[in-house]
Amino acid sequence: MGNEARHHDEQRIERIFSADRRTLPPDGGPHFNRLIFATSPYLLQHADNPVEWYPWGEDAFARARAEDRPVFLSIGYATCHWCHVMAAESFDDDEVAAVLNREYVPVKVDREERPDIDDTFMRVAQMMNGSGGWPLTIIMTPDRQPFFAATYIPRRSRGGMPGLIDLLEKIAEVWRQRRDVVRQNCSAIMDALSRFNSVRPAAAEDEAPLHGARQQLADIYDKEFGGFGGAPKFPMAMNLSFLLRYGQRYGDGEAVAMATDTLTAMAQGGIWDHLGGGFHRYTVDGRWLVPHFEKMLYDQALCTLALVEAAQVTGNSVFRELAKETCGFVLRELSAPAGGFYSALDADSEGREGACYLWTPAQVRDILGVADGELFCRLYAVTAWGNFEGANVLHLPLAPDAFARDEGVDPLRLQEKIAQWHILLLEARERRPRPFRDEKIITGWNGLMIAALARTFLICGDELLLEGAERAVRRVCIDLRTPAGRLVRSCHRGEASGPGFLEDYAFFIRGLLELHEATLDPRHLALARSLAHDMLRLFGDSGGGLFDTGSDAETILVRGKGALDGAIPSGNAMAASVLIRLGRITGDGVFEEAGRGIIRAFLAGAARQPAAHIHLLCALGELLADPFEVVIAAATRPHAVRELLCILGGRLIPGLVLMEREENAPAREGGGGGSIARVCAGRVCLPPVTAPEGLEEILARHIIRPVRPG
Repeated sequence: MGNEARHHDEQRIERIFSADRRTLPPDGGPHFNRLIFATSPYLLQHADNPVEWYPWGEDAFARARAEDRPVFLSIGYATCHWCHVMAAESFDDDEVAAVLNREYVPVKVDREERPDIDDTFMRVAQMMNGSGGWPLTIIMTPDRQPFFAATYIPRRSRGGMPGLIDLLEKIAEVWRQRRDVVRQNCSAIMDALSRFNSVRPAAAEDEAPLHGARQQLADIYDKEFGGFGGAPKFPMAMNLSFLLRYGQRYGDGEAVAMATDTLTAMAQGGIWDHLGGGFHRYTVDGRWLVPHFEKMLYDQALCTLALVEAAQVTGNSVFRELAKETCGFVLRELSAPAGGFYSALDADSEGREGACYLWTPAQVRDILGVADGELFCRLYAVTAWGNFEGANVLHLPLAPDAFARDEGVDPLRLQEKIAQWHILLLEARERRPRPFRDEKIITGWNGLMIAALARTFLICGDELLLEGAERAVRRVCIDLRTPAGRLVRSCHRGEASGPGFLEDYAFFIRGLLELHEATLDPRHLALARSLAHDMLRLFGDSGGGLFDTGSDAETILVRGKGALDGAIPSGNAMAASVLIRLGRITGDGVFEEAGRGIIRAFLAGAARQPAAHIHLLCALGELLADPFEVVIAAATRPHAVRELLCILGGRLIPGLVLMEREENAPAREGGGGGSIARVCAGRVCLPPVTAPEGLEEILARHIIRPVRPG
């Protein structure tokens, strides 16, 4: 894309985002469609399509019923590469628009804003086709029953794939002439959906599913390159966290090695942004080399948490530094001025995927000079022929220390050069056209990032991380919570979307609990407790488990309920985890029993498919762990409290229950006199600690020491 075209595209987006909606008719007028009134950046990107889009809502289905038309539903998100491709090929095309507008009622949904709609119809696509993805295309009756599902569809038939125009015409003909076939498809799909939500609670919890998950992950582990399965290869950070926890629990060095070797391979591969930090969404190959370049907030949070746990379990500072760098990327690139974090960076810029991130040898030499440029190119495998469309994704075929040995370079001097090279190349990259940033702030994803920042702060002590987490909590409380206290899903440019989902409550509570452990600020615990009560009230089900949507929200076909993980942990699994922790911290048995009930509700399914329920099994591990209770005297001086918290944060402590109480006498400045902490471990209460060093000694005796991978 040339400068003129790029400028035109930027102007188009700004024109849409800044349109004065007060002056427009309900259908958007001659220049827009109904999406111009949406809050979602993804929907707004389609607001000037010739397709007469509706947002999801009764207006669309009422028109479909009145005119006896099927509904064409398209689900995607603002930073999705193939969503952009389909939009440019088809939804900006007058011929496609003519068919859609004549034969269907077209509806657009942002899967990030409405995960309930996306989850339901993604399940339909998986049942019908065996797979799913985005953009997701669903065709349904006016009463919302689906009968066709597909992902990306080209405009015209090619390579054995039917084209969109041909499909639209054929399905419209079936709708008019063979309605009985449509009804049969709908009936079969609805029956399957209703069975999907049934649960059979287990009678008790045991460790067998933990072992089953460990074995399943070992079976699909890539011993050559790390990670799980082949191409495309995703970080699957929840698997890594599970293996680290499992490895520590059972002293299993091989489980730890699967996680740490994967993290190391990712950090050396192209999935990691070597200049700016942060993880891309996945790689198209199995070697972690060529990424799909979008960056999602939830990936940064989950990968950071896995890196922190790798540092805690192994004692390896490399993982701590990578966690800190990932948080640094988020604070620099995804922070909103008023606090909180934006949801994603696009894969594309200048009309090409990855254009912002690619390098040629000549570009490197122009910035670093000939000698340093050539050394950099050897280190990061930057070649004249390239590894992606004639240019290069930066990656490290060898770790820097091994490279230094091969080159006869002093390792410390090389590290100094690398740091300086990164500064110079990043400054140059910042002058390139930037990928589109989806500035939607999602409650649940912010909760995950708050947790990651708080955990990383405890192992590195950087106050900026704590400040970013605190600001995000304030932003959620101001802009993502109604006056009645109900969490909402997201906001964009000051406009809030609809009610929050189970994952929003569970993830945000997780962030609050991690922030409480990092600060002992009672406000975070009080808010977590209040939201947990709301969560049980809004999403509870006497039949077991929690519903994904609130009792005050719309039901899409069936009210979803499940514990299968996707790109992020399932809402039920995270809810179980935070309820167990909250119950033990507060002493409120209602919370712990509710968490136990969720685990039991889905444990039979987890026993059958353990690797698909990884976060639920992490919660099971927390439930089965003996509590490790640490009570810190409320009058302890702030610097000593901070030191104690950092000592605790330096290790992964199963069953940690951290509280502040008035019961102990205050410690004097030097640490003598009264106790500053009391520890109960292994169902035994130990003598009070009068100095931080005493806590270190207790941890050394009662917590498993760093596990050596392999």
